[in-house]
Amino acid sequence: MPSMKVVIFRCGEEEYAIPVERVVSIEKVERINRIPHLPDYVLGLTRIRSELIPILDFEQILYHHPANSSEAKMIVVQVDDFIFGLVVLEAKEILDIEEDQLKQVGLVNYAKTQYFSAVANLENRMITLVSPDVLVDTLDGIKEIKAYLKSLTEEELQEIM
Repeated sequence: MPSMKVVIFRCGEEEYAIPVERVVSIEKVERINRIPHLPDYVLGLTRIRSELIPILDFEQILYHHPANSSEAKMIVVQVDDFIFGLVVLEAKEILDIEEDQLKQVGLVNYAKTQYFSAVANLENRMITLVSPDVLVDTLDGIKEIKAYLKSLTEEELQEIM
């Protein structure tokens, strides 16, 4: 039976998962340079291993309030040539989910939740699978942020950071 390895994390009271092959690392939320006029789900920019990346607040994306927790973690995610940090309340575990435990959700047809690809219906928990590819393609303003980061010269990067 084919299975999928995922990183489980929490936002609100719910559990979510991202395929482990998309996860670069899990970090503590440290220094974030706030940038004015960005969408409210973008906390700012930070540098991870000399790479300047935008930090997205998944709690803000889902529930329209910031992840106010000193325990918050940042899952560093890579989609094609774009790397971003996803701030979540807690990064819990890596889990193998069997394909027969995954149910496709009708919510992918709903414009605001297209990035939910499936729900894992496990014995005593439900975990919503997030497609990071779809997430970064459906968020308002993300294309401009990607373009902005690509356009920066090394000198401009040094000034920002």
